[in-house]
Amino acid sequence: MNTETKNPLIADLSAGLVVFLVALPLCLGIALASGAPLLAGLVAGIVGGIVVGALSGSHTSVSGPAAGLTAVVATQIDALGSFNIFLAALILAGVLQMILGLARAGALIAYVPKSVITGLLAAIGLILIIKQTPYLIGYAKSQGWHEGSTVIGFLSLALIIAWPYMPRFSRSLIPVALLVVLLGVFCSWILALFFHGSTAWTLAEKYLVQVPITAHFGDFVNQLYRPDFSSLTSPRIILPAVTLALVASLETILNLSATDSLDPKKRKSPANRELCAQGVGNMASGLLGGLPVTSVIVRSSSNIHAGAKSRLSAIVHGFLLLLCVVFIPTLLNRIPLSCLAAILLAIGFKLTSPKVFREMWEDGWHAFLPFIVTIAMILATDLLKGVAAGLVVHAVWAGFKRRRRA
Repeated sequence: MNTETKNPLIADLSAGLVVFLVALPLCLGIALASGAPLLAGLVAGIVGGIVVGALSGSHTSVSGPAAGLTAVVATQIDALGSFNIFLAALILAGVLQMILGLARAGALIAYVPKSVITGLLAAIGLILIIKQTPYLIGYAKSQGWHEGSTVIGFLSLALIIAWPYMPRFSRSLIPVALLVVLLGVFCSWILALFFHGSTAWTLAEKYLVQVPITAHFGDFVNQLYRPDFSSLTSPRIILPAVTLALVASLETILNLSATDSLDPKKRKSPANRELCAQGVGNMASGLLGGLPVTSVIVRSSSNIHAGAKSRLSAIVHGFLLLLCVVFIPTLLNRIPLSCLAAILLAIGFKLTSPKVFREMWEDGWHAFLPFIVTIAMILATDLLKGVAAGLVVHAVWAGFKRRRRA
């Protein structure tokens, strides 16, 4: 169908449905990769769609939990020792993002070199691959690997790899992530049917998505995690909050720029307004028990390709996620974790593919050295220190080149 001839309202409703189908498995998978409750990923998707979608100045950007934040979220939850304390840090991070937006800090992204940004994304890709491989095969330290999870995980990965080579399907609006989830649910049912009672092949609850079953909306609200408000005055949440605010803001501005480049109408989104919108979104997500939200290129590009005309499509996708969580949580709990891991592994590989390393190498040492240092330091320490190290190496190399030319 030619989306250009669609009624704008119909186009936005249709695009919102497509983005919802893309976002659902990613919300669950990113929560899994972050070591957070799976419901937190869905809450972040709802907030990113409804709250940020309503406040954003972008016509096509869609926000939600981002794969690029999984490493920093997992690290900070572990460091703080409690998801409830992490939520308090997220609220403070939202406040800091609003301050950055009001201070017109959106323009600062122009001063971050491509090599460091690419290194950041590549390191996140490596972390996703490392952390998701055990889920792919259903590995548990006490029990080893689970045959049923392994079969589902590798079949899911095979479908993702084969998808680009099936143009008849890959050019359609059907998201491969949705098909992977459907495949996982089907395979889990087949294994249970033919290997009933076999612990090696039938997937127990710990190998499946587990979100709370709610009877009504009030019950859903009661299941949400609450921030530890007493820790808002604790100095221990300051560094995690600053880290979350900086990394989330960096990813948002990067994805916003990429989204604008894909917009058929070439509209420019106001970066500082977006930072303010994301700040409000992260405060809301922290209050409701969700993960950090940023503008996300996977959702945004799907939104554009589905023919979205305005930010209504992002809001629609958020309401669809809410309806899904409240009314059909039992169906969500049939999704194998290994198929979500396959989706995240594919994302990780795109971020850190050999092509990325080759392009950085071909750009020369001035790009390759900060790129490699950023990756190494992130893997050895954390995202903020890794980015800082990459910026220092970039600055030192640039200074050395200027002195040689002089």
